[in-house]
Amino acid sequence: MDQPKPRRTDAEIVQELLTLLDVEELDVDLYRGHRQPGGRGRVFGGQVIAQGLQAAQRSVEEKIAHSLHAYFMRPGNEDYPITYRVVRDFDGGSFATRRVIAMQRGVPILSMTASFQREEGGFHHQDAMPDVPPPEELRSEQELRRARIDEIPEAMRPFFLRRRPIEIRPVAARDWLDPKTAPPLSHSWFRAIAPLPDDPALHRAVLSFASDMSLLGTSSLPHAVSWFTPNFQSASLDHAVWLHEPFRADEWLLYATDSPWAGHARGFNRGRIFTRDGRLVASTAQEGLMRMRG
Repeated sequence: MDQPKPRRTDAEIVQELLTLLDVEELDVDLYRGHRQPGGRGRVFGGQVIAQGLQAAQRSVEEKIAHSLHAYFMRPGNEDYPITYRVVRDFDGGSFATRRVIAMQRGVPILSMTASFQREEGGFHHQDAMPDVPPPEELRSEQELRRARIDEIPEAMRPFFLRRRPIEIRPVAARDWLDPKTAPPLSHSWFRAIAPLPDDPALHRAVLSFASDMSLLGTSSLPHAVSWFTPNFQSASLDHAVWLHEPFRADEWLLYATDSPWAGHARGFNRGRIFTRDGRLVASTAQEGLMRMRG
């Protein structure tokens, strides 16, 4: 009789994420991204963004990534690795710009530009952090899913319950199985489930990875649809991240998202990411495909 596989520790799951984001250098400004262990079907967009950012960061010295803008052209396939070509468009005294093309099987799946700045001071202001319950008072998304596992088709349960390196605790849990009309606004806490190394570039990549997890669905809230809704199709079209202040991605961060507009089979989403002490450390924006087929 086959013995059950031992349960992986949180540290082992996070180590898989670190390996995923440790792009392999093939040549000067040419990298290969690892595949997601156990991944199947379409590659998670946050993975491509984070790996592309890591490739770009390795071509820049003495400047810090402060923004990235990416367009998804084709869905990535988990069956194949992804290669990343970095183009050094600009190196100035204060700023540097990199262009990254992600390729799979000879065709581009994502194009991204990233900007880097030498650290300096300046004027400062920021939005106030929303007043929401702390993460200790909330249930994790994993717990919420386990509570309703009997309602999930058996074939989907392994994916639905797969342990992930990023823990999310929504302030108001979405009902993916029976969505109700709600305002296009969402708040959730997130962090890596185990400590990360003290590498600021890695923390920026992990935040970029996680920033694609709670954003796209915000524009679907007023329309009572989710990825479980029959014939509903959604996909990321682009993704932008602005990195404002230092942070740690293994400490709780609040992701506040809203959607001011949807139309023409597209939904527009915005996000703000705060530390527990109220610092606004990143902002995001994304437009996504959202349509009913048939």
